[in-house]
Amino acid sequence: MSLLPTDPKSRKNMLLGFRITGDFGASIAVPVIVFVLIGQWLDKKYNMSPWFTILAFVLAALVSGKLIYKKAKEYGKEYKELNTK
Repeated sequence: MSLLPTDPKSRKNMLLGFRITGDFGASIAVPVIVFVLIGQWLDKKYNMSPWFTILAFVLAALVSGKLIYKKAKEYGKEYKELNTK
């Protein structure tokens, strides 16, 4: 028993959805983890806790938002192309 639909168009849409989910998840998680780790390291180095961590989190949110916006536009085009064939 397959979890994916047998209809080729539905299957492509579902696979696109899985790819979008993974890509968006990584686009949010990676910048947050990297920036916050750098912020914590800077906090310890300069004894400024929690200011660098807060700044790093805000920067990560901005970077993630920019990435998500850009990727959403690209995936929107891909979705339209997939469903107009």
